[in-house]
Amino acid sequence: MDKESIEIEREAVSPAFVTAFQSLARIAYANSALKGFWDEGLSRNQGEMIALMHSELSEALEAVRSGNPDSEKSKGFSCLEEELADCVVRILDFSAGFGLDVAGALVEKMRYNANRPHKHGRKF
Repeated sequence: MDKESIEIEREAVSPAFVTAFQSLARIAYANSALKGFWDEGLSRNQGEMIALMHSELSEALEAVRSGNPDSEKSKGFSCLEEELADCVVRILDFSAGFGLDVAGALVEKMRYNANRPHKHGRKF
């Protein structure tokens, strides 16, 4: 791919993506709140929530290490897909609960990364 083909145009991508992301975030937050995870409101431990996101990535790693079997909970998907989805759900919940514009930041970060040098100027 050449640089022009990967350029992310915030104005073209952002509105639809941000709207969809925020809608999913509200749903993830509402479900989490209904299950009691937001009982303490905005005093919820952000560090613990980030650690739980990390735990989903660790579970994704274990799926890869185990040959990425089919998920038993999410029919038609692999364990890797399920665990990555779990991490995204936690990020959606976090962003809605604390009023963060993660969707907008994601679009902007992808635009920024499109203009970075090969391997960001590093060996790996």
